[in-house]
Amino acid sequence: MPHTVYVIGAGPAGLAAAAALKSKGVDATVLEKSEHVGNAWRHHYDRLHLHTTRGLSQLPGLPIPREFGRWVARDDVVRYLEAYAAHHDLRIEHGVEVSRLDRADGAWTVTTAEGKRAADAVVVATGYNHTPHVPDWPGQDSFPGQVVHASRYRNPAPYVGQNVLVVGAGNTGAEIAQDLAENGAASVHIAIRTAPHIVPRNQGPWAAQYTGLLVRHLPTALVDALSVPVRKASFPDLSHLGLPIPEVGLATRVAQGAIPVQDIGLVAAVQAGTVRVVVPIERFDGGEVVLSDGARLTPDVVLAATGYRRALEPVVGHLGVLGDQGKPIVTNGRPAAPGLYFTGFTNPISGMFREMAADARRIARNVVGGR
Repeated sequence: MPHTVYVIGAGPAGLAAAAALKSKGVDATVLEKSEHVGNAWRHHYDRLHLHTTRGLSQLPGLPIPREFGRWVARDDVVRYLEAYAAHHDLRIEHGVEVSRLDRADGAWTVTTAEGKRAADAVVVATGYNHTPHVPDWPGQDSFPGQVVHASRYRNPAPYVGQNVLVVGAGNTGAEIAQDLAENGAASVHIAIRTAPHIVPRNQGPWAAQYTGLLVRHLPTALVDALSVPVRKASFPDLSHLGLPIPEVGLATRVAQGAIPVQDIGLVAAVQAGTVRVVVPIERFDGGEVVLSDGARLTPDVVLAATGYRRALEPVVGHLGVLGDQGKPIVTNGRPAAPGLYFTGFTNPISGMFREMAADARRIARNVVGGR
């Protein structure tokens, strides 16, 4: 059994891994660069709730309290993570940022600003949404309005009376556009490059997550085929409003890294015209945004829900463990290199928290087993 294990990151994935390791007799140390557990969750927008059910989102060893409801709010997620760290009495060192990992002579060297540490095993859990990414649109420097990444959005109050162009139709962009439209923005457009698959978050007691669990091991072609009649049965034809059924099937898109948008009101907003779908940005021209079809908008704010980068290259880029877009090649609790594990870097339709919990258990078994 390894003597020294470090977990990098005190978000849900890192805390779950540390707790699972402790249940196997390995008292890992969590290194967290901020002063809080669940730091990323503290900075998400106010109305955010888990899109997965409470019962299928708990981490190993501690249920989420029933009073938090079926769809757990952001602040309650933070409270749960704080309680989780305390319940398992996890050893967490705050204010420690890891800058590089190296392996030599059968051991890992963990480099931080305070110095180097030796480890038998390391679990990297720094987060799927680590570093905000804003495209470098031509002419952007001439734009007199604001260009703001969605990570800085908290609530619609600063945007009351303003014309807002949201860029990106993942779950974040869809929900922010809806939030703005319902709460005082003068106009809301959402620019979409690739039409998303849209599914109801729930239909009565049946949650979209349940369907994700049922189909995740079916052949891709079958799930792609099934997704079309399900979409048609769930929503009217929205093609004339800019939301056609995607040409690429749902399972294929998930495999490419794009999970469906869980609808909690966007479809109704698009139908009502309070959120208008437009094509992607081509460039900025002074105070105007020129779209790829030649149309022009004059927003006060461009709110970029354009994703994140994992930012793992400085830490592990030299180890040959990263693939496309800087994502780890090996996940699912398996070692990417001897004694090196990644968790929290996938976004499956079965639910991220659920997969973090499963990864944590697999990592703990493999660490203890020396794999």
